[in-house]
Amino acid sequence: MIEHWFYHLEQSSLEQILPEILEKTYAKKWRALVKIGPLLGEGAAEIKRLDEYLWKYKKDSFLPHGRDDEPMADAHPIVLSTNAVHADGADVVLLIGGAEMTEFGVAQRCITILNGHDETDKATARTRWKQAKSANQITAYWRQDDRGKWEQPFK
Repeated sequence: MIEHWFYHLEQSSLEQILPEILEKTYAKKWRALVKIGPLLGEGAAEIKRLDEYLWKYKKDSFLPHGRDDEPMADAHPIVLSTNAVHADGADVVLLIGGAEMTEFGVAQRCITILNGHDETDKATARTRWKQAKSANQITAYWRQDDRGKWEQPFK
């Protein structure tokens, strides 16, 4: 059964927390699919921006990844996409910018990263939360406190 985790950004930006989450999934040797939704802007430009960012976000390391519109995307442990409709063997799916997905295949976890300053993104996440709860799936909700520290206000 798939777990649904929600990260509600209130203090940090996507760029500050996405590499941290991807580093953890990569350390577990999980294959990750990052689906970028329409709330982040024009798809091709946003996927290019995140692709470039993940190559250079740290001076002493990088996250091996590729884009699904490039050759051999399935060979990468982390794949960025704007148009994936199913998880294609990913262990974890990250949905950002209002991205949607209904078929998770063998994925063990779906992580929704929502912008706490965007009402549309919050509404999309609320709907996903309700669907997961009504299907008796495991859910976890993480929110940032005033200092940016992650907390679970309810379980």
